[in-house]
Amino acid sequence: MDRELAKSLIDASSGRAKCDLLMKNAKVVDVFNREVFEASVAIKDGYIAGFGDRESESVVDCLGKYLIPGLIDAHCHIESSHLSPSEYSNAVVPEGTTTVIADPHEICNVTGTDGLEYMMASSKNAPLSVFYMFPSCVPATPFEHAGAVLEAEDIKKYIALDEIKGLGEMMNYPGVANRDEKVIDKLDQAWREKKVIDGHVPSIVGKDLDSYLVTGIKTDHECETPDELREKTRRGMYVMLRQGTACRNVEQLVKGVDEKNASRILFCTDDRQPQSITREGAVNYGVTLAIRSGLDPATAISMATLNAAECYSLSDRGAIAPGRRADFFLSSSIEDGVSADEVYILGKLVAKNHKIAERAKSIEPKNVSGRMDVKNLDLDRLALKLRSNRARVIEIIPGGVVTGKGEATVKLEDGKWVHNPDEDVLKLAVVERHHGTGNVALSLIRGYGMKEGAVATSIAHDSHNIIAIGNNDDDMLLAIKKLIEIGGGITMFKNGEEIGTHRLEIAGLMTDESLEEVTRCLDELHDKADKVMGINRDVDPFMTLCFMALPVIPSYKLTDCGLFDVTSFSFVDNEL
Repeated sequence: MDRELAKSLIDASSGRAKCDLLMKNAKVVDVFNREVFEASVAIKDGYIAGFGDRESESVVDCLGKYLIPGLIDAHCHIESSHLSPSEYSNAVVPEGTTTVIADPHEICNVTGTDGLEYMMASSKNAPLSVFYMFPSCVPATPFEHAGAVLEAEDIKKYIALDEIKGLGEMMNYPGVANRDEKVIDKLDQAWREKKVIDGHVPSIVGKDLDSYLVTGIKTDHECETPDELREKTRRGMYVMLRQGTACRNVEQLVKGVDEKNASRILFCTDDRQPQSITREGAVNYGVTLAIRSGLDPATAISMATLNAAECYSLSDRGAIAPGRRADFFLSSSIEDGVSADEVYILGKLVAKNHKIAERAKSIEPKNVSGRMDVKNLDLDRLALKLRSNRARVIEIIPGGVVTGKGEATVKLEDGKWVHNPDEDVLKLAVVERHHGTGNVALSLIRGYGMKEGAVATSIAHDSHNIIAIGNNDDDMLLAIKKLIEIGGGITMFKNGEEIGTHRLEIAGLMTDESLEEVTRCLDELHDKADKVMGINRDVDPFMTLCFMALPVIPSYKLTDCGLFDVTSFSFVDNEL
């Protein structure tokens, strides 16, 4: 807080000067004592001047509604929404989210620090406060080609910035445990600036967890059980209850939350798809689920506000209290969850009835568009040549991103795989798109259900090369070339015809289209995936595909370097 603001607030609080706004007849959610009290709240210059009636320029009668601090999403990847940061603000602010801690891991894997620069610039003029964590693991693994490599020297250039709150999720647990010098160099940049280090340690407990936490890693959003939650909070970690689209664990983990450890619990969305935001909301949905699961409403709200503010040293927000930012929303009830009827940021009404009042403006995506450097791609590169008709197969397991190790007897013609319509085995291809290496890797996959055609996307975690699935090379080639032409997205072809396309012109991951338009387009694509392409209804046709190139989740995955066995951490042949 600067001197002039402090003097203005003192005058307004003491009654020597008029306030700008008075929120009258409110039920204020007190996140410090985890209770509710009735009061009026006075605002001056975007900050809270105090409680009680004061002379004000404007008065809003809250009509007994609950006044709730703006929600803080403690960990999210904006890219997963398919929206640019400005459009993301337009989408989540009407749901009561006023601050997010974003990890631009996805775009930085494609464009390096150009992506970080774009994200910071795009969010600068939006009402949503966006703070960033510098990605710690780009690339995520050495088993594929990402668009960039970020080292400690890159972190050093940015870590001291006010909008950078720390080092993003440290997924490289083995690197920490084995004192890898490059990993220690990255951690050291955060230590020097006394910044937060986010964790990523599913199922790590005991001494292994201790050796990870002694480095000062502070949070984890990969907790899987209530017992694991208690194990981690006992060691001082902040544990995030995550309600994303694919990974949803609020209802499971809330069973481990009580009055003793509630101060160490946060909420996050991590990866949340546009349809989920449209139909359920953002971090408010996780809060609502926790309340409906039996958690005290004031406790749940404090976890989504004060706790996150304290974790990330955001002392100017997270509560309705004198001197804090006037970021809050009105909700008719809290007993069955929270719903943002009106949202205020810095004391200004920015959304009402789940609609943004004034849309944040997009910026030109400089240096992050058209990232498609694909070389030597033709039909022959998509031909899967096998020496044997017994082959390894990636086995899709519906409902998740873990895959099985499958085997199949396949049909060959001239030593090349051809689709057998009586078998649910398709071809998978990953095409390197960042450096023009010409890499094209192929494998077989079962469980997708598509009889004819091809689907391709430039979203392929974590390196985001082009990934395509199909029963024939012609449609696969058309789909891949379509993505190269438009700069990325999702597309489907059948019998040489384009069935539908969703353009993601920003790094092949995001678009400046609105949430409504993106949701409409994706709904249409999902409908066609079912009715035209015949894809297995138990499988999300696009999200499933996105994770088939992620070589950190068992068992078989395909990167641009080949078929990877995650359990043995080695590449394997397609033939058995």
